[in-house]
Amino acid sequence: MGTAIITGASRGIGRELAIQLAKYYDNIAITSYKHADLLSETANIIEQTGTKCYMEAGDIGDFTFVRNFIKHITDVFGDAIDLLVNNAGISYIGLLTDMKENDFDDMMKTNIYSVFNTCHQVVPYMVHQKRGKIVNISSVWGNVGASCEVAYSASKGAVNSFTKALAKELAPSNISVNAIAFGAIDTEMNNHLSAEEKDMLIDEIPAGKMASAAEAAHFVTDICRTSSYLNGQVITFDGAWQ
Repeated sequence: MGTAIITGASRGIGRELAIQLAKYYDNIAITSYKHADLLSETANIIEQTGTKCYMEAGDIGDFTFVRNFIKHITDVFGDAIDLLVNNAGISYIGLLTDMKENDFDDMMKTNIYSVFNTCHQVVPYMVHQKRGKIVNISSVWGNVGASCEVAYSASKGAVNSFTKALAKELAPSNISVNAIAFGAIDTEMNNHLSAEEKDMLIDEIPAGKMASAAEAAHFVTDICRTSSYLNGQVITFDGAWQ
C-alpha cells in the first residue's frame, strides 16, 4: 500500500504503531513535538525493514507546521495519502481550579486542534483519490469523563464528536473516520502513577491488567486494515473497564 502518517510517534503507542504499519505500507511519515532523538530511532527501525520513512519534529498543534509537514510528505512520497493516525496527545492530572490557562490551551492544541490541523490538510488528497482512512486516538474518559482530568476528558470528547461528524461528511468519498477510546495502557503517559497506584488501577480492570503499547498498536493496525464500511465509530479498547 501507499503512504501512512502517524503523529506522536516517538514513544508509546505511536512508536509501536509506526513500526507495525511498516509491514503494510510502502511509505511511513512520522512526527512528534519532543524527543526528536527517539523519533529518529523509530525512523531508523522502520527503514531497516525496507519501508521508506519521512520524519519531522514539530508542534502538531500549530497549523503552519502541519501544513508544511504534509506538503513535505507529498513532495517526498507523492500525493497519495492512504492513512492518517492522529495519535499525538498529552494529559493533565489535577483539579480544574488548579489548572492554568496556558495548560488548558496546550491540552486543546495538542489533543484536538492537532486533529483539525492534520485532517484539514490530508482530506483534500483523500477526496481527490476517492479513498483513505483516518483513525483518531481517543480515551474512555472522552466517553464518560474523569475526575481530576476534566480538560483531558473534554478534549477527547471533542475528538469523538469530530470523528463521528467527519465520517458522515467523508463517507460518500469512500473515506472512513473512526476513533479508538483506549483505557489504561502501560505507556509513559501513566508514569506519574506509583507502583501502588498502578496496582489499584489494575484491580479495577476486569481483564486484570493494563494493555501494553504493542497490544494497543496491534489493535489500531487491525482497525486500519479492516473494511472501510466500519465508519463513524468510537471503538473502546479497555479490558471491560468502563
